[in-house]
Amino acid sequence: MRSPVRAWTKALAAAVTAATLSTPLLTGPAHAAPAPAGSRGGDGTWTVEPVSGGHRVTLHLKNPLPVRDAVPELAADGRSLGPAEESPDGMTLTVVTPDPAVATASSVDVAWNGEVPEATAAAIGKAAPHPAAPDPAESHGEKSPAPVDPAAPGPYTVRHDEYDLGDTAITLEGLGGRQAEIRAKVYLPEGARGKRPLVVFLHGRHSACYNPAAWTTSNTQWPCPAGQRPIASYQGYDGPADVLAGHGYVVVSVSANGVNAADNPYSEDRGALARGEVVMRHLDLLADAGRGVGDARLVRLFKGRLDMTDVGLMGHSRGGEGVVKAALMNAGRATPYGIRAVLPLAPTDFARATLPGTPMAVILPYCDGDVSNQQGQHFYDDSRYADARDPAFRSSLMVMGADHNFFNTEWTPGVAHAPASDDWSNRDDPVCGGAAPSRLTAAEQYAVGTAYIAGFFRLVQGGEQGLLPLFDGSGGTTASAGRAVVHAVAQAPANKRLDVAPFTSPSASARVSGSAAAVVCAGMLDRSPQSGLPSCASTLTTSQAPSWTPATYANNVASTPVLRFSWSDPTGTVTVPLDKPDQNVSRYDALTFRAARDETATGDVDLAVEIVDKRGASHTVKVSEAGDALTAFPGTASPLPKTWLRTVRVPLSSLTGVRPQQIAEIRISGASQKGAVYLADLAFTTMAAGEARTDRLPQVSVRGATVDEGDGPGMATMTVRLSDRSATPVTVEVQTIATGANPVIASAAQEVVIPARSLEASFQVPVQGDTAVASAPQSYQVVASVPVGATIGNGFARLVVTDDDAV
Repeated sequence: MRSPVRAWTKALAAAVTAATLSTPLLTGPAHAAPAPAGSRGGDGTWTVEPVSGGHRVTLHLKNPLPVRDAVPELAADGRSLGPAEESPDGMTLTVVTPDPAVATASSVDVAWNGEVPEATAAAIGKAAPHPAAPDPAESHGEKSPAPVDPAAPGPYTVRHDEYDLGDTAITLEGLGGRQAEIRAKVYLPEGARGKRPLVVFLHGRHSACYNPAAWTTSNTQWPCPAGQRPIASYQGYDGPADVLAGHGYVVVSVSANGVNAADNPYSEDRGALARGEVVMRHLDLLADAGRGVGDARLVRLFKGRLDMTDVGLMGHSRGGEGVVKAALMNAGRATPYGIRAVLPLAPTDFARATLPGTPMAVILPYCDGDVSNQQGQHFYDDSRYADARDPAFRSSLMVMGADHNFFNTEWTPGVAHAPASDDWSNRDDPVCGGAAPSRLTAAEQYAVGTAYIAGFFRLVQGGEQGLLPLFDGSGGTTASAGRAVVHAVAQAPANKRLDVAPFTSPSASARVSGSAAAVVCAGMLDRSPQSGLPSCASTLTTSQAPSWTPATYANNVASTPVLRFSWSDPTGTVTVPLDKPDQNVSRYDALTFRAARDETATGDVDLAVEIVDKRGASHTVKVSEAGDALTAFPGTASPLPKTWLRTVRVPLSSLTGVRPQQIAEIRISGASQKGAVYLADLAFTTMAAGEARTDRLPQVSVRGATVDEGDGPGMATMTVRLSDRSATPVTVEVQTIATGANPVIASAAQEVVIPARSLEASFQVPVQGDTAVASAPQSYQVVASVPVGATIGNGFARLVVTDDDAV
């Protein structure tokens, strides 16, 4: 079998440096220069018009909007107004906002992930110095090579093949009935007997087509216009696919260019449903072929070779959200396939769906210049406590020095067959710029992606327990990842952990003493007053706070509650007692929690963790001795540095003088003179991959409605409904989003509770009616997200408000 990386490393090493310096940035930001309202700017013209309930802001660009996985936004005077509606030709962006300040705006710009890129770039070098990147060779706590190399070639020779049913083979509900291709690259283990586990890869949002003569790209028409060719993004994952196939897996990497060309203007959710449909259609075709029916070409490839009870899904960027959606669609079927593992790679998470019951690993590249707010962290955070009996583990990994694109060779300049670029646009950035010592080369990034993608599926589907240290937060390393520094956090299955203090809500039992303060906070920018919790991350931008960045379709829904603990001298302590039935923790391996230094903290910040038994005996460990969780991440200006909670792990085998059968309380104190930190997920754990059981929870859907607007403030009644009754209450967050030309609904977020053994619950949406005459009914999005005790079925619905004023 050929090496998964060696086949292209030589060409890449010779070409990528020059290419990244000379290739135009195809994924770079568009920017409209400051200009008076209604006048012409550097890249186009913009207008601000009064409409019922607010203002409509429109930006007309000179050139089509660049193709990115992030959602475009509009910013007035440097402040984001939220996600923008994009015209089909990519030349116009529109936002309707109730913010009165836009009426006197002096500039309107394109923004990404809450920031105007040019303003961010101008701030580089002006920000206060920040600690340098830690030396990758420096050791903190337990770090040792995993006993299994995840990228080592397997015993089977790998055969590559493809199948292609045409550019218009599937009609997608998620694109309003538009068509897309069925096309895939196949990796087969030659000589492997019996039915083999299956892994499906799905690429993300990249230009769909390119002109080989002019060396330009396009993304507004599918099939490709005359003279252009499809960009083969699905062919860019040979590295991990070859490793997996060499170990006996069948890998199918599918194309989604038809979705890419239509998702922003034509889909309700930026293509998540459409991408889920693509994955499910491929699974249906593969299942048929495995049984010997359907397309003859597929039958020849797969008859008798596929175990459809053992399926893994990997999705890159918007493909990451797509494979989560596919797993949820699959769980809602009467006869689902056995999806056992899901890996979102640098993913978007526009609507904050949860995925309990399925082992999951989220991979976040620290130098992501596209999805720079690393919103995929919500998949991990939101799923942690969504099911009290969750049988699966989940992991989130931060890959230092990696960008968004270079996990895919077809998105990597120098080796791609079509135009490609480095998505990190600031070449001079001291942390992520192309010449920065901490930045991985494209070949190094591809190697670490190969190791962790292949390693995750070999761990979960293959049961290779020697790979667990790469994902469980214990600090395991692998030679195949080279010099890459990868930070991992993880949550064990529910039956393998004792949750001492999740810190997701104020606790009556936890005590704060000494010179300290402790408060549970959630989200950022005061977006979630309905939660009753103050905001976290008071001085960070949305690109610096992955756990708290507002989601596109759930921007006012509270996110990731944690404990903010601060102290002004080392007497400051938060004490968490253990209930008597829980005091015997001898069956667990370690005490674990997540921590990050508060962004306002200065100087050295350290904590002491004291484990106390019933006799009063104790054992104390400093966080600085256990790991690097309180070491600041590197960076000088937004979107860096990131505040990201890392693992603190205290093995029970390291405790001396205390009895693990009689642990009475945990004390966390300041070990530096002063400081402030975020804390989450205090638990005793024994890590294991667990199992997939997505069928155990009902699915919750939001139902559409039509109402008259009325003549003033009023309420519209809507419902959320479960697919089956639940023995316990189900909660779901609902976001109402005002869109359209005449907004008569105020944007709002609220928690809805469906009582135990009930099928549905109603909720009220505020409607700002008036006596003005409108020409047509207005339609608004209502989005369900972050359920607890259920998963998302149909999370998007429309509230249609009809004008009841006579012409």
